Amino acid sequence: MTTRPVIPAADAGEKIVQYPEAPPEELTAYYAVSYPGYPPSLAAHFGDRETTIITSELAAALIPYAGTYEGIRYPDLLIAFNVNPAANRARKGYLIPEQGKPPDFVLEVASETGRERDEVTKRAAYARMGVPEYWRFDDTGGRWHSAALAGDRLVDGEYQPITIHETADGGYWGHSESLNLDLCWERGELRWYDPVGRRYLPTFDDQNAAVYVETARADSEAARADAETVRADAETARADAAEARVRELEGRIQSQPNPNPPPPADDVA
Repeated sequence: MTTRPVIPAADAGEKIVQYPEAPPEELTAYYAVSYPGYPPSLAAHFGDRETTIITSELAAALIPYAGTYEGIRYPDLLIAFNVNPAANRARKGYLIPEQGKPPDFVLEVASETGRERDEVTKRAAYARMGVPEYWRFDDTGGRWHSAALAGDRLVDGEYQPITIHETADGGYWGHSESLNLDLCWERGELRWYDPVGRRYLPTFDDQNAAVYVETARADSEAARADAETVRADAETARADAAEARVRELEGRIQSQPNPNPPPPADDVA
């Protein structure tokens, strides 16, 4: 059984030092990760928010912040299971000794000047941290990184490339064992595919489209129900009118004199 780490108590003599915000050159996640809405989509997929950390552009380090950026990395996406999100929020970063394990997965998004930093410097840093999987995504298709999509898996302390497959329409994908998801490069966009559920994790646009379709369906159902109500009311009105007409005709018949009155009583033999 794994014991979850806890935030140091206020009276324990240790002040929780927060990591600083990421420097500008580290801020590359917005269009590929944050804007599509992947952190909440991944959080919904994995389910347990009390023991799962999914962050973007927050610190990851082996030691607490000591006044410099030395030894601190800011993954564009970090995912860790069976950890303490509260401690991560308190420090504004992922302190590996405090969490008791490295993150399970990190991803970096390419920038025009970040190739060596992502492919060499951070690759070595994440290996030292013991991160099981390190992925890189380049929406330009390989102008900024050496590949549109690349992943490494830690084997005996060293990263080994993960097999990347090319699709018939010019896309790429590879499988993350840490997440049991496929990472996909599709027309310059990062997508996540669940091979178990056989579906893509939804983006904000997907969710908005689903809401639109559901709203349109509900409106259509309501319109059909209203039409049925109008039709039923019309049928009732026609039935009432027909019944009233029958009563009117019956009343007229009853009010007409009998054309064949009975003979006078004296004429009866």
